Amino acid sequence: MKGVFEDNYKHKGMRKALVRKVKEKGIHDRQVLEAIEKLPRHYFFEPAFLEHAYQDKAFPIGSGQTISQPYTVAFQTQQLEVKPGHRILEVGTGSGYQASILLELGVELYTIEYQKPLFEQARWMLRELGYTRVQCFHGDGSLGLPAHAPYHGIIVTAGAPTVPKALVSQLAVGGRLIIPVGDNKKQKMIRLTRVSETQVRKEEYDHFSFVPLRGEQGWK
Repeated sequence: MKGVFEDNYKHKGMRKALVRKVKEKGIHDRQVLEAIEKLPRHYFFEPAFLEHAYQDKAFPIGSGQTISQPYTVAFQTQQLEVKPGHRILEVGTGSGYQASILLELGVELYTIEYQKPLFEQARWMLRELGYTRVQCFHGDGSLGLPAHAPYHGIIVTAGAPTVPKALVSQLAVGGRLIIPVGDNKKQKMIRLTRVSETQVRKEEYDHFSFVPLRGEQGWK
């Protein structure tokens, strides 16, 4: 990472404490925990909000969006079961924090954001952090990015009323889609695994709360 951001012993200590919190909540993937401990979450916050950066909660980032709760980021990432070199689609770049966690795991990332100001800020941030295996797009993420499909994994960081069929169609065999589905206040986390060209396995997890997915197949 470039030296334009400050990351001192206090910050690192706060990250260690955050890792302990998400581990206590059931996150067990060692690589995910290491990525959270390595990546300075406060880079994605205004300096005045440093204390909020390492609390296990979501936080507003503008344009009606939030940076997801660290536990939620860890949970979704763990459920993807990514490996280095996997081609991953992220729907909802937001601040770029979730994208950065995935990039720390060595994936080839395609990420799309509906809100233009967030797209521009996140693209700048990912560039400043030195990540090269990422392509950022501005547009309707509910339609996916078919030009770069199929994907080993698709992660959706906003709540949707239903699972967009376009995203399921862009999964590779063996690929996983993790998405919160429900109303605009509370959603269930859904994981779909494409087990063959014609079969998809569905798993449901606890309730979460995300901002709404925007686009043709999300909330208008």
